[in-house]
Amino acid sequence: MSKFQDRVIAVQQSLKAPKSQYNSFGKYSYRNQEDILEAVKPLLAANGLVLTISDHVTEFVGVAVITATACLTDGTDSVIVSAQAGVDLNRKGMDIAQSFGASSSYARKYALNGLFLIDDTKDADATNTHGKNAPAVTAAATKASADDDTFAKAIDYIKNSKSASQAVEMVLSKYGSTFSEKQITAIKKFA
Repeated sequence: MSKFQDRVIAVQQSLKAPKSQYNSFGKYSYRNQEDILEAVKPLLAANGLVLTISDHVTEFVGVAVITATACLTDGTDSVIVSAQAGVDLNRKGMDIAQSFGASSSYARKYALNGLFLIDDTKDADATNTHGKNAPAVTAAATKASADDDTFAKAIDYIKNSKSASQAVEMVLSKYGSTFSEKQITAIKKFA
């Protein structure tokens, strides 16, 4: 194993990127790109490594796609990881620059996750029942009541947010696939 690989492994093993952000709608903590960068900077310095992140925009079936590439190097050797995110140019409450920025941040976070072996699959939002244990019912009935409950919580969250447009964006990106078209239309009216 090379000295470069040893230093990369040292950073990957030592990195602790706390989930310092809080989602009051879903009641869970999460980490963003800035949390990862803040945690990794001292480890990079201690191991003589440099991290750069760049974006490249392409089009795929009519959708703008940002590919974020994270490169970790010692000046001689390097390891590169990329991640992609689509850009929704029609997001309510966001101009084009904000839409690209949000997609860039998302892609960069997942490129960093891949580079530093950060596993976000066990986040509370994927497993949290919010303290409610549903009685045994059919799968269809469970899905219907979960969607109604989620929709009601989404509306409350948006109404109580300082920035309704940002709240709408977050709700739709996180839970939009569980809502009906009618519910999505109702949520978008708050933006």
